[in-house]
Amino acid sequence: MNKWVAGARPRTLPAAIAPTIVGTALAYHELRSISWLNSLLAFMVGISLQVAVNYANDYSDGIRGTDDSRVGPIRLVASQLATPQAVKKAAYISFFIAMVAGTVLSIRTSLWLLLIGALAIIAAWTYTGGSRPYGYRGYGELSVFIFFGVVATMGSYFVQTRRLTIHALLLACAMGALACAILVVNNLRDLPKDSQVGKRTLAVMLGDKRTRIFFISLLLVAHLLVLILALSIPYLLTVLILLPATLNIARSVWRGAVGRDLITVLGRTARVQALFALILALALLP
Repeated sequence: MNKWVAGARPRTLPAAIAPTIVGTALAYHELRSISWLNSLLAFMVGISLQVAVNYANDYSDGIRGTDDSRVGPIRLVASQLATPQAVKKAAYISFFIAMVAGTVLSIRTSLWLLLIGALAIIAAWTYTGGSRPYGYRGYGELSVFIFFGVVATMGSYFVQTRRLTIHALLLACAMGALACAILVVNNLRDLPKDSQVGKRTLAVMLGDKRTRIFFISLLLVAHLLVLILALSIPYLLTVLILLPATLNIARSVWRGAVGRDLITVLGRTARVQALFALILALALLP
């Protein structure tokens, strides 16, 4: 695989695509039509930001040395497959694409989105970058919940409808919980190494057992929120077909999966999130 494709961590892209699909589908459910251009622009913003975050983290963690001897996806800087300057440039290019798409989307809908977009870019860079990265102080999950859950889902809904509703908020929180779960299991996998290098992720702060409980809770909360929304939109009950897969993932984590086994869990969690979004979208079409 091309090193830049691998460095972009394509397996993480469902975290950006899923909330956009759900927000757009809910808008279609209510309006019976959507703006395909606005939808495309929202997808571009989400995917570009996800890729930018991945490159930015690769750069920042690489120059700090916190990615040395780490289990998981390829790290361009730590593996010396690319120079720090080249990876940083790749992050900037991705941020620029997100900025252009977001600006066009803002002009077409609401200029308030410019402020939200600027905050998203700042949050993406300072997750592991800058002098005081908040990802090293336990706030990564909160940021993911906000920007890859609430903002991405409700934003995709808003650019179609020009309004915000409780239905959109419930779905946004469900998607945010699943996006958080991906980061939590990622940080659970890296917990031993992060502890050694002084990277105080939420997993390091909670410890192994409580991190596993937190991960399982996020999976269950996502399903519970959809069940609440199903009181208004019964078709959403179809998402329960994923419950066996979700419980299987939860069982693996509860029984103590570590290291490379957690890489498998990470992939399965990402697939559940993608299928979760797809089933919700299909349920919202009638």
